Amino acid sequence: MILEGQERIPSGCAITGVIDRSGNPMSGEDMIRSIAVMHDRSNGLGGGFAGYGIYPDYKDFYAFHLFYDDTFAKQQTEEFLARHFEIAYASEIQTHKIPEITNEPLIYRYFLSPLRRKLESSHLDEGEYTARCVNRINAGITGAYVFSSGKNMGIFKAVGFPEDVGRFYRLDEYFGYSWTCHGRYPTNTPGWWGGAHPFGLLEYSVVHNGEISSYDANRRHMEMFGYQCTLQTDTEVIAYIFDYLLRRKGLTLTEAAHVIAPSFWTTIANKSEEERAQETLLRKMFPSLLITGPFSIILGYTGGLMALNDRLKLRSMVVAERGDRAYIASEEAAIRVIRPELDKIRAPAGGEPVIFELYDRNGGK
Repeated sequence: MILEGQERIPSGCAITGVIDRSGNPMSGEDMIRSIAVMHDRSNGLGGGFAGYGIYPDYKDFYAFHLFYDDTFAKQQTEEFLARHFEIAYASEIQTHKIPEITNEPLIYRYFLSPLRRKLESSHLDEGEYTARCVNRINAGITGAYVFSSGKNMGIFKAVGFPEDVGRFYRLDEYFGYSWTCHGRYPTNTPGWWGGAHPFGLLEYSVVHNGEISSYDANRRHMEMFGYQCTLQTDTEVIAYIFDYLLRRKGLTLTEAAHVIAPSFWTTIANKSEEERAQETLLRKMFPSLLITGPFSIILGYTGGLMALNDRLKLRSMVVAERGDRAYIASEEAAIRVIRPELDKIRAPAGGEPVIFELYDRNGGK
């Protein structure tokens, strides 16, 4: 008989997401209910959420969420932030203490704007300046981890089952137009606060079910462009790949998906001349960013969500729609529990990007 803890579950991890395309805000409560249905896909070593549109009063500022191991790391980081940013507001992130979440680090939030003189002297655009500051903190200050850095969005994560993480962060009190959530079942990497999903950089956040067998090649390539993987989980590199392809290289979401999960050469050969030329060019331009191994991903970004499976579809994923709302999840049950009646539901094909966006990308009708 196989005892609990002795069986490896390679299809573990749960992901779920929702967007209201009209821009109407939703509390995080439904995401907590959705992920709780998939409790057995997690093992209590990580859970997390990302919410978009949750900071309307500070929507023009970068919202940094940080874990600190101790007050010395906090002091060093705040000195760094003061040298590089205007700090509009800073506070400890308020939590609800529950017995299921233990050993929490110091958890702080800062709303920031790059100092004009520092930005001008850097000769960088605002996004690149901020991303480099995030990297410098994570790689250079021991015991400090920026785990969220976008505008009008925030990531909340911890060691624990995701439904407990949601209650810990009081996410029923936050309202956003889009949410993603992850329940973790780590197999090859440690379960710790910084290693929980989502992973993010600036506006992009990623939740992921699967394993990346190409991680070393992907990581080494991204390090050539200044990204450093410091959070001990393979999914971190996916967030950086999306940031590199979308923000720095200017690819579309569909083009980025064709880099990460490209069609097989035999499939490309049977496509139209235009599609064949485009996909061939992308495969030749970014060969080291092809992600191999089983995965299902939800990418969150300002104004939308994208679902993507590996090209062999080795991990489950379904997408659904009801009115203005669109849903993505590892299991249909996670959608039905919060929206029993649906207009459409289907399982995307391997490597097929499914994109849901606000009707008005600025966040309203």
